[in-house]
Amino acid sequence: MMYTTEVEEMCRVAKGPDHGPAPIPEEGKWVQAKEISDINGLTHGVGWCAPQQGACKLTLNVKEGNIEEALIETVGCTGMTHSAAMASEILPGKTILEALNTDLVCDAINVAMRELFLQIVYGRSQSAFSEGGLPVGAGMEDLGKGLRTVTGTMYGTSKKGPRYLEMAEGYVLEQGLDENDEVIGYKFVSLGRMMDAIKKGTDPATALKEATGTYGRFADAVKTIDPRQE
Repeated sequence: MMYTTEVEEMCRVAKGPDHGPAPIPEEGKWVQAKEISDINGLTHGVGWCAPQQGACKLTLNVKEGNIEEALIETVGCTGMTHSAAMASEILPGKTILEALNTDLVCDAINVAMRELFLQIVYGRSQSAFSEGGLPVGAGMEDLGKGLRTVTGTMYGTSKKGPRYLEMAEGYVLEQGLDENDEVIGYKFVSLGRMMDAIKKGTDPATALKEATGTYGRFADAVKTIDPRQE
């Protein structure tokens, strides 16, 4: 290591107490993180690209500094889905420091990685107080039984009002309106459940019927509309 002349000519003053880094909560323990291998936890981060065309929600399960599981969910940009496919190959097996300095193809995914890194190294992980942390596979459980991203898609105009297109329950088939033309419920189909049934050999029409449900006071609607066509 090189020192300037000024530093070389200084006399030495002894260093006092060294308490080390403040402990952070990790998987039910308090840890003084000094090395990347000291980092553990499962957590989420959200990122966006410079033109803000789309966003990414990234979930990582980190064990001893290594990414063992990655879930990449994207919205708003068609190209980002292909970037996410590549990121799903790139991320597992890397340390979180490697991942932070790796091109994850899409700005939104890179930003999500940055935000998530900050959370996890500060001990703000979802599993901070879960003894032993969460097993690899816990990230996939975030998707629920249908293994589909929870996406809300709504559209509205001042002239024609709101259109519900996609809810947490699934793809919206019909909106139910009351006598004032106000929305009081909707009919939906859980696409994940429907496709699972079809893959198991269920007739598509039967699978559609079994995966269809309603929310709110849909049964009391005096009028129903197809939000995509009417």
